[in-house]
Amino acid sequence: MSTIRDRLAEAREREKGMTLFYRALAAEAELVGRSEDVERLNDLHADEQHHLSRLTARLLELGGVPTDLARAPRPTVDLEFWEVTAREREADEVAYYREWLGDDEIDEATRELVEEILESEEHHHRDLGGKWMPAT
Repeated sequence: MSTIRDRLAEAREREKGMTLFYRALAAEAELVGRSEDVERLNDLHADEQHHLSRLTARLLELGGVPTDLARAPRPTVDLEFWEVTAREREADEVAYYREWLGDDEIDEATRELVEEILESEEHHHRDLGGKWMPAT
């Protein structure tokens, strides 16, 4: 059975992967002049980065030591099919956070954070757009 700190560390790795995914797509969209996609992808990237920051803060509050994610693998992206791939990835994120809420060991502060992130991920999945995270 994993601890809350282990789960937070795992969630941080997942969110880092999502930030890299959206950042790579935004860079590709910018190269080919797809400004509408650039804006959507940057908004998604910002939300995922916010998730990562909030998870890191919670891990620190619980006495954990965040691993350095600077060397996380860079994803290969396909701009032509980004929406299909993103929707699949967001569905996986929704399932991940929903499953986590079923953990009886989750403390109230972490539960509130996970619920907030889940709500954002549900919006991402449905709308493939960002700016769903409050600035707290």
